[in-house]
Order: sequence, then structure tokens, then C-alpha cells
Amino acid sequence: MLKSLFLFRHALSRKTEITLGIFGFILFLTIWHITASSGVIRPEFLPTPFAVAQAFVRLFTERDFASDIIVSVGRVWFAFLLSVVVAVPLGLMMSTYRIVGAILEPFVDFVRYLPVPALVPLLVIWFGVGETSKIAVLWMGTFFQLILLIADDTKRVPVEYIESGHTLGASNGQIMRHIIIPAALPNMIDNLRITLGWCWTYLIIAEIVAANSGIGHMIWSLRRFVKTPEVMAGIIAIGIIGLLTDQAFRFAHARLFSYQHR
Repeated sequence: MLKSLFLFRHALSRKTEITLGIFGFILFLTIWHITASSGVIRPEFLPTPFAVAQAFVRLFTERDFASDIIVSVGRVWFAFLLSVVVAVPLGLMMSTYRIVGAILEPFVDFVRYLPVPALVPLLVIWFGVGETSKIAVLWMGTFFQLILLIADDTKRVPVEYIESGHTLGASNGQIMRHIIIPAALPNMIDNLRITLGWCWTYLIIAEIVAANSGIGHMIWSLRRFVKTPEVMAGIIAIGIIGLLTDQAFRFAHARLFSYQHR
């Protein structure tokens, strides 16, 4: 049994994967608790898991943390969906019409290497300190990565599929709708899952820009008072939301494209 777990590229059952995942979290929490309880690191810098759990409860009972979560989730999803609406059509066009790719790809490559935090002052100047600048930060961190991933997914559609469509008399629009998009869709959904995770990583940066709500604002305000347990609880909340969202994407992918999971 144990030997089979270490076989090269050996598939594991869903139950085994879940068990190993839970074991990984327990191992992490155990190491964290031992390190924090040993006194090697001061509790102001590394509180125990129990202290963080207590702080997590206090955030909901004393600081209306649920409202902050709703605000942050709304910002992330709005920026992410805005990125999807723009990036998916452009990514498809970049890969199917090379003139579009030749024009856009160098600029997209240039912008995606720019550090988003360095753009925050410009975004504040352009959009002010309201919601627009926060959405813009999240959008910038997602869109330019996603558009290239969509273009690459479309390029990987076998050319034989497209040639077969032309042979059967299909128009370019029909080939796009009935061949390219269905063939690329499984990888596109997977890349949407990945880029949504990137969007969450920019949340703190977006919400420290003159914000008065959101998980990032809460974390940023409490760190001034060295409320380390509360700060870590806020970070863990982002991780929990991200994990649940990621698993929802994986579940949907497995149901929609079951032939890839056999």
C-alpha cells in the first residue's frame, strides 16, 4: 500500500488524495504549534494556532468580519469577471488571426512583466481612491496573464481539427464555435481557476489604497497595533476562501469534462 504511493506518475484514488491533503494540513499545524510553543519565536511574531483560532472568532464577533469578506469577494469576482469578458475574446482572436496576435502580443508581454504594486500610484492618480482604483489593481494583476493563457490554449487545438472543419465546408465562425472553443475549453477553465488565484494575491495591495472595508483593509489596519493573531486569521481567511473556490472549479471541471479524469 505505502509503496504504491511513491510509484512514478501513479494515479491515486480520490479518497487517498483527500486523506493525504488533510494529513498535510495536520502536519503543518503541528510544526507551527511546536515552533510557536517552544519560545524560539516571540508570540508577537508567531502566535500559536489556538491563538489565531481565537482571534478568528473575535473578528466575527467584534469586528463584523463577515462584511469585510463579502466586500472583498465582491471586488475580486467583479475584477476577475471583467478580465474574463475582455481577455477571452481577445485571446481567441490573437491565436486565430495572427495579425491581431502580432499587434497585441508584444504589448501584453511588456505590461505583464510590470510589477502591479508599482502601478498603484498611477492608478490612484487616474481613477482616484474609490472602488475603481481597487478594481483596476485586481484587473491589472489578472487580465494580462489570462489573455496569453487563453491564446496559448487556443493555439494548442490540433490543426487537423480545423482542416477537417474547412474540408466539411464550415465557415470561420462555425469552426470557432464548434471546434476551437470546445477543444480549448477544458484548458481554458483550468486557467481561469489559476488566474482567479492570482487575483486574490493582489487583494491586500488593492485594499490598502484608502479603503475602509475588506479583508485587506482589516489586515493592514490591525498590523499597526501588532495584532499578529488577527492579521494571521485574516490571511488564513483568504486562504480558506481560495481553497473552497479552487475545489469548486476542480469539481466543475471534473463534471463538465469527465473524459479527462478517467
